[in-house]
Amino acid sequence: MPNSPLAPTIRRRRLGSTLRKLRNDVGLTLDDAAEAMGWKGPKLSKIETATQAIRPNDLAELLTVYKVSDPGIRAALEGLRKDANKKGWWQTYSGIVLPSYADYISLESDATQVCVWTPLLVPGLLQTAAYARETIAGITTTRSPEEVAALAEVRIARQSVLTRPGNPLELWAIIHEAALHQRFPARPHTMREQLRRLLDASEMPNVTIQIMPLGSTAHPGLEGGFGLARFSQPMPDLVHLENASGATYVEGEDAAPFVRAYERIRAAALSVEDSVVRITELEEGLRK
Repeated sequence: MPNSPLAPTIRRRRLGSTLRKLRNDVGLTLDDAAEAMGWKGPKLSKIETATQAIRPNDLAELLTVYKVSDPGIRAALEGLRKDANKKGWWQTYSGIVLPSYADYISLESDATQVCVWTPLLVPGLLQTAAYARETIAGITTTRSPEEVAALAEVRIARQSVLTRPGNPLELWAIIHEAALHQRFPARPHTMREQLRRLLDASEMPNVTIQIMPLGSTAHPGLEGGFGLARFSQPMPDLVHLENASGATYVEGEDAAPFVRAYERIRAAALSVEDSVVRITELEEGLRK
């Protein structure tokens, strides 16, 4: 029986796209690079599209063909290859966490910086447990109370990337003010606690929070929210888009419009200092 096609993990897809970028950077076609390796073209194509794994010796030789001599870059790509099928802590929740969500958690764990624009919700990395439970329960149409509780646990566990030793994730979050006016009648203190959490997070050196005011000018974020994950060079940026049908990833040169859009969204939002003032005003308003 022939071997089944290899299911591409998000790490293997990132490795493949990075190798494609490096090949293009040195001006080699698929056939040119494959010939230099003594391969047939389809093998390299399968590696770049993440339907075939690459052996460590082959990766090292391919990077030499691509004139990659930086030991840090070579080590990073070997680490990506080695960890392609590595199971993360979220695998404990494999019956609850969908594959697309597991991919996103994997991205967060590997990224050096995540930039998010969230027009409707507080970003998951900044949510309180109560806010997570309330919003997950409100959004889902198929999850049981037990599954909602487990998903809230996952959301809180994700936040460990912000405090991991040595290289905490840098988070830049732009949140629409409308999201901060959400109320939860069954638990009225939820939003006040969430606003307090945002104020505490804003004091972390690796977290930047901006608020998009209700009276903002028009900006590219009107088309919807997205997340931009950035990694050590030469790995390309990756954009995460999500809706009711699942997640979509955009990478490489295709991510460039989102990078430009994020800069314009950031310019339209309140300054970091004014954002803290606005969050404080909203939190104080809920004390009355």
